[in-house]
Amino acid sequence: MAKIPKKLLHSVRFTALEAIERINRGGAYSNLLLNELIQKNKVDGKDTALLTELVYGTISRQLLLAYDIEPFIKKAKKVDPWVKSLLQLSVYQMLYLDRVPDHAIINEAVEIAKAKGNPGTGKFVNGVLRSIQREGIPSLDLIKDPIERLATEISLPIFLTEKFVTEIGVEETRKLGLSLLEPSRVSARIDLRFLTRAEAIEALEEDGIEARISELTPYGIIADRGFLAGSELFQNGWLTIQDESSMLVAQALQIEPGQKVLDACAAPGGKTTHIASLLQDEGSVTALDIHDHKLKLVRENAERLRVTDTVVTKKMDAREAAKNFAPESFDRILVDAPCSGLGLMRRKPDIKYQKKPQDFIQLPEIQLEILKNCAPTLKSGGIMVYSTCTIAKEENQQVVAEFLAAHPEFEKIELDLEMKLQPAIHEQMLVLYPEMFMTDGFFICAMRKK
Repeated sequence: MAKIPKKLLHSVRFTALEAIERINRGGAYSNLLLNELIQKNKVDGKDTALLTELVYGTISRQLLLAYDIEPFIKKAKKVDPWVKSLLQLSVYQMLYLDRVPDHAIINEAVEIAKAKGNPGTGKFVNGVLRSIQREGIPSLDLIKDPIERLATEISLPIFLTEKFVTEIGVEETRKLGLSLLEPSRVSARIDLRFLTRAEAIEALEEDGIEARISELTPYGIIADRGFLAGSELFQNGWLTIQDESSMLVAQALQIEPGQKVLDACAAPGGKTTHIASLLQDEGSVTALDIHDHKLKLVRENAERLRVTDTVVTKKMDAREAAKNFAPESFDRILVDAPCSGLGLMRRKPDIKYQKKPQDFIQLPEIQLEILKNCAPTLKSGGIMVYSTCTIAKEENQQVVAEFLAAHPEFEKIELDLEMKLQPAIHEQMLVLYPEMFMTDGFFICAMRKK
């Protein structure tokens, strides 16, 4: 590869391509990676929103974009993966964004192709993109198999599409898949110990941030414009970035000041700090994780959000809880279990391409093991909440059913949540699909020890 010209190196599209390549190779979290590349390639601050849009838009539609370009590259002997990514990135911009004219998109794609490859690669990219511009993309009607056609339309692997069609039907799966192609909305939790949501919104206005009150949680606001993490409220620790769905967990626990709470799978600490704030500086929340660096994140969050006196961190596998804590040690237990993360597919679109069918066999075993080993440490009359950021039945309803069948001393209880969420509650369990309220997908079940 020739030396990349400086102007190209700092460009949005070159950086977007680098991000997509690294995400496709695996092992890179899209949100952390973008921050790293913005610094490394010195991307202009005004271009970061476009960069995010290009990367997330291309990754979220990857299967559809691959279908769009396939007829135009099938005669080529070999097309390197990075060239396919460059074509997908360019076609995404041509089809879904209108700020830059097609000729400018094609010209820059050709320059990138020549710099990363050679003049021949540049000619190939130019030919493909001009053919697409001239002829248009192929119709999805050419795909005869209905599941394959739907999977391509919503850019979801076939096995996941089949899974959701079986669980919620074709039309609901389409709605779910299409909603994942929409941008995520940004929400934040306000610490009501310090100010009301109305006061927070007023203060954010002074920082040029437009926000409104969430209808799903009494602690949340939604930002329609502006950078919440740059606000004075964020710096003061009176506000933290958190999805509305995640804020529902502490509410479901029915926390009272003075209680002893166990957060069995705590990192990075968003729910831990929420619980701590509701304890009103009385009682404690013990936060567990198996990794030192993750517990460090919990402590840093606790410090920023002014709850260090209430949060205790312990390095421990939650499956060892019964061995390490005396029976009936806690008034409340949160098991926010490790899961497939399918509820986060809008925020982290690369997740959907990394899943395998065996994940839905292995993960429920771990989730059940954690519940079983936390159960003895809960006081009689106490509440244990089981939650995940997935929408897979094997990890949610089926885990709860299996746990309750083996533990008759536990029973499900009604969830104390906002009226607006009632359509998402079935058999006393919240199953929040991402398309319902444009939140992350989430599951919550509260159980009382009789």
